[in-house]
Amino acid sequence: MQIDRTVSVAPMMDWTDRHDRYFLRLITSRALLYTEMVTTGAILFGDEARHLAFDPAEQPLALQLGGSNPDDLAKCARIAEGYGYQEINLNVGCPSDRVQNGRFGACLMAEPELVADCVRAMKDSTALPVTVKNRIGIDDLDSYEHLSRFTDIIRGAGCETFIIHARKAWLTGLSPKENRTVPPLDYPRVYRLKQDFPDLEIIINGGIQTLEEIDEHLQHVDGVMIGREAYQNPYFLAAIDARYYGVSDDAPERHQVVTEIIPYIEREMKKGVPLKSITRHMLGLFQGRPGAKAWRRHISENAHLEGAEPSLLQEAASKVR
Repeated sequence: MQIDRTVSVAPMMDWTDRHDRYFLRLITSRALLYTEMVTTGAILFGDEARHLAFDPAEQPLALQLGGSNPDDLAKCARIAEGYGYQEINLNVGCPSDRVQNGRFGACLMAEPELVADCVRAMKDSTALPVTVKNRIGIDDLDSYEHLSRFTDIIRGAGCETFIIHARKAWLTGLSPKENRTVPPLDYPRVYRLKQDFPDLEIIINGGIQTLEEIDEHLQHVDGVMIGREAYQNPYFLAAIDARYYGVSDDAPERHQVVTEIIPYIEREMKKGVPLKSITRHMLGLFQGRPGAKAWRRHISENAHLEGAEPSLLQEAASKVR
């Protein structure tokens, strides 16, 4: 299965849920979207459908799994294939204490053979592409040689695509939030990895905020993953389809996005979804426009109130020029 990973939106805990992804799809039809990280335990022992179900409009869509047990990951990959995902991604980059205690996430960079076993088990259980998202290093395991060895071992298990956050992670001493900003970015290290492994698809992630930065990275690697910028300033994605995928259709104007999401919100509210669970993802839609603050304030002050209706989005949008 061929997936175009030229531009993608990162998996972000508490942010890239199914409501956010539906919203982003109104802005870009082509950028590859990722779920939040879903643990194997949540799928195997929790509400499977709640964690895996999605609207077909969200495609192309990849599932990010968190776990370190090859058998469990294989079972989840097989289940996910049945739901229609187009890729399975293994989280080897999250540095949170909760993830470390479960022996997955960034701490797995110290165990490349185990990661390889996980990849191999998933590839044996599904026809979907299996990819890995990792850091350039952790703690004192932060040399280029370690990153290269890590990559080589996992390539040997059949992984052909690596999504690399161009920062190391400190597993102690920094919070997950600090690990997204404090360790310095080292883009050249990711570029070097692509030079040394030309047969692999290398996607770069970390601190990328402008189209010009995307253009520069694409001179060196195969794709770019956008994180916080895609959430805090989602309309940034409106230029993606034409610029990188040759789609000539004009991107919808911001007010049109508001209009087009109303039917989805109405359907979801009939299922019992609170209005605020959807509108919280839309606060950055008018970022940089006159009236953006009034838009955010109107939603923040009213979406949580009893009896709030989707029409409040149109009321908020009327405050923006």
